[in-house]
Amino acid sequence: MTLKVLPLSNALGVEIIGGDYSKPLNKNEINLLNVSFLKYHLLCLRSNILNAKELYRLANYFGKPFTEVTRNHWDKEVPEISILESTYNSEDEKPKDPSLNRRSGWHTDHSFKKFPPKATILHGHKIPSSAGHTRFCNTRKAYEDLSIKMKNLLNNLKAVHCYDTKRASARAVIRSKEEIKETPDVIHPLVREHSETKMKALYFNANRTDRIVGYKRKESDKLLDKIHNHLTKNKYRYDHKWKVGDIIIWDNRCLIHSVNVDYPIGESRVHLRTLIKDNNL
Repeated sequence: MTLKVLPLSNALGVEIIGGDYSKPLNKNEINLLNVSFLKYHLLCLRSNILNAKELYRLANYFGKPFTEVTRNHWDKEVPEISILESTYNSEDEKPKDPSLNRRSGWHTDHSFKKFPPKATILHGHKIPSSAGHTRFCNTRKAYEDLSIKMKNLLNNLKAVHCYDTKRASARAVIRSKEEIKETPDVIHPLVREHSETKMKALYFNANRTDRIVGYKRKESDKLLDKIHNHLTKNKYRYDHKWKVGDIIIWDNRCLIHSVNVDYPIGESRVHLRTLIKDNNL
């Protein structure tokens, strides 16, 4: 098997073609995937549909997968793999305003955790005929483009990340009492050093970043809004149009993402997902 690496955009990402991920990979293939992941921040593996066990094996090449907070999504045989169905089964389920859907907000996965995941793996099983894109922005490039003055300011600031924040335009999934206990507020730096490459990136989550430590709410909101607007400029962005079987692996330490939720009613949208621990934290 010969894997080929092709660029997806100038901002971030490559696609890997020629792989059969239903079978174990050899050391050279695993090394190519990991080197490409750190260099380009996002991999799109063109693949056939994998079952939960096959995806779990692939995920282990990048680190240790772990379970999501919400248990109702867990695969029965492989709980580290979650089954995410985002199909609109009726007109009432589809928001008239896309911003009122939680997935449309720009975010990095599980920043409400003390030790956030280094990577997310998402595998497309059922894809609607239009829209449903997952959009990504490169927060490393966005940080590098800041003025020295702004870098010096943000380098010394930290922010509170909550499971939910009133800054978000839509509410988070309701948690059980057990899940609430597992998700207290945490504090992260606004500029995060990558735990492997040591390169700096802005660390912001529109769905979870609640306020800057030591700032009044009005001042905090003003600066967080400025960061948000800078991060999401088109020059830092890549929009992924899903194909059935695609496996997207992205680096939560230097990317944010959101979903184009304006896809047709009644057309299935189903993905398998897992998160990878950052063992360097």
